[in-house]
Amino acid sequence: MVRNERDVDAFSLGAGSRYNSAMEVRLFSPEEFFDLSDCPFSDLFGGISYAWEALSKIGEYLRSFLRPQVLGEVLSGAYLIGNDIYIGPGVVVEPGAYIVGPSYIGAGTQVRSGAYVRGNVLCGKHCVIGHTSEFKNSILLNHAAAAHFNYVGDSILGNHTNLGAGTKLANLKNLDTPIVIRYQGQTIDTGLRKFGAILGDGAKTGCNAVTNPGTILGKNATVYPCLSVRGVIPAGAIVKQKESYLMEQLD
Repeated sequence: MVRNERDVDAFSLGAGSRYNSAMEVRLFSPEEFFDLSDCPFSDLFGGISYAWEALSKIGEYLRSFLRPQVLGEVLSGAYLIGNDIYIGPGVVVEPGAYIVGPSYIGAGTQVRSGAYVRGNVLCGKHCVIGHTSEFKNSILLNHAAAAHFNYVGDSILGNHTNLGAGTKLANLKNLDTPIVIRYQGQTIDTGLRKFGAILGDGAKTGCNAVTNPGTILGKNATVYPCLSVRGVIPAGAIVKQKESYLMEQLD
């Protein structure tokens, strides 16, 4: 169930409106989801029409953007694999964390014990790369948090987003076909075989939520715990499941 009819209506086309490609591009542009004014790598999003197009540019962008150095604290027992890793000032990489380059870890970020950063990761300032969480080919904007038992693959987490413990952003269909976005009766082919999720600024998921490949959450959208969601969730919407419980008195 999606709650918040005002925001659903605002995101949807008005009565009598005609869906067209210009409207489609605006609805899924990076500016629709993210405030990039304080992003250390905002130019990655320059010249793209759809926010997910940034995912296929991460590797190439890191090769030109990255200036490898360690300015933060890498504690004994943490692993940095490769010479193409940037650790910003104030970063703490805890024992047991494993970071593979190319990766950029922005200032003030916590990389907690057991985190696995598999490469092609751009992480902004003051983020949380959590315990027993895995990240690959993904972007975290400032203050994004994936603190406990998360999988973030081929995904973009906006500013001040939060993944509840155990949230998984699934990025690969069982069928060997490209991931598509379906919206307003239209189908948009992303051209991507692997595409997890896009979470707009302030979006949140509850514990053990799963997003299916190609899921998009607008700004400040919320997904309640233990749900499996797909498609486009409008800005400000709340996705929850109607539940009922039966309580019986034991003799």
